[in-house]
Amino acid sequence: MADQNEQRETARAGRVMLLLAWVAGLGLLTVVFQEELESRFNPNSRPQVQLAADGRNQVILERNRQGHYVANGEINGYPVTFLLDTGATDVAIPEALAERLRLERQGGGISQTANGPVAVWQTRLHEVRLGEIRLSDVRAAILPSMGAGTPVLLGMSFLKQLEFTQRDGQLILQPAR
Repeated sequence: MADQNEQRETARAGRVMLLLAWVAGLGLLTVVFQEELESRFNPNSRPQVQLAADGRNQVILERNRQGHYVANGEINGYPVTFLLDTGATDVAIPEALAERLRLERQGGGISQTANGPVAVWQTRLHEVRLGEIRLSDVRAAILPSMGAGTPVLLGMSFLKQLEFTQRDGQLILQPAR
């Protein structure tokens, strides 16, 4: 009788250990694949910087699988993910991020977006940084309709101050002369 109870306990412990091993394995796979998916969406977690022939810093971005240029940067020293958008007039910031950055809301209004008209608030960004490119006093819009985890749209209020060239799946950015 004691041997049967020991065998049952051993079998039960074995099943529990097997279940824990499966859970740990699935957790590890989730972490690995999450990192892979993130690197596919944002291949520029550390934007490449090089010195141009004329002495200006260049930031070189790789295009992601969807054909977009996504890169990590900073707004007022706070790390963010940018999606470069030449169709956006201003830098467009989700409302949740604007609240974390304590951005001052100025005049409100309605803006036309690819998804139709949306309510916006105007603001100014003390500093926007992409790699070694830093611009001050950049016009931006706070969009309450943007999801909290949505990348910041790096629009023309930032990009118009740069020279940029697209070639072979790369975008080369540098401060305008």
